[in-house]
Amino acid sequence: MVVRRTLHAAESVRAVDGPADAIARAVRRVLGRGKADRLLRGAWLGHPVHPLLVTVPIGAWVCSAVLDVGFGQRTAARRLVTIGLAATPPTVLVGLADFSRLNVTQRRVGVLHAAVNTLAASCFLASTRCRSDRSARAWGLVGLVVLSTGGALGGHLSYAQGAGVHRWPEDTHVPAESRSR
Repeated sequence: MVVRRTLHAAESVRAVDGPADAIARAVRRVLGRGKADRLLRGAWLGHPVHPLLVTVPIGAWVCSAVLDVGFGQRTAARRLVTIGLAATPPTVLVGLADFSRLNVTQRRVGVLHAAVNTLAASCFLASTRCRSDRSARAWGLVGLVVLSTGGALGGHLSYAQGAGVHRWPEDTHVPAESRSR
C-alpha cells in the first residue's frame, strides 16, 4: 500500500507543473500535428511506441546486472549497458512526443518518470566510466534501483492514469474479420 500511495502522490506534485507545461508546449511546437507527430506517437501502430522501446534499455540493463553479478562477465555486462544507453535517445524521443499530449496530472507523473529515468541512465553511464569492477557494479546496481522507480512511475502513468489509451480513432483499426470479407 505504501508504493501505491507514493505513486498516487506523484500526481499531486504541483511544483513540476511549470517545467512540464513548458516541455509539452515546446515539443508540440516542434512536432505540430503532422506526420512526425503521428509517427513518433504510434498512429501507424494504433498505440504508443514508447512502451515498446523501453524494453531495450530495461532488458539490456537488467541482463547486464545478471551477467556481471551472477556470472562475473564484466565485458559482456559493459556491452549491454552501452546497448541500453544507445537505445535511450530514441526511447526518450517517442516518450517526449507522448508527453506533449498528456493532461496536467499525467504530466506531473510523466516529468517525474523522465527525471528518475535520466538519473538511472546517468548511473549506468557512470558504471561504464569506472575503472574498478567494484565501482562499476555498484553504479549499475544503484541504476537498477533507480530504474525500477522510474518504471513504476511509467507503469502508473500507463495503467492507473490511462495515458495514451484509446487515443487513435477507431477507423485506424480494421478488425481481422472485416478484412477477410
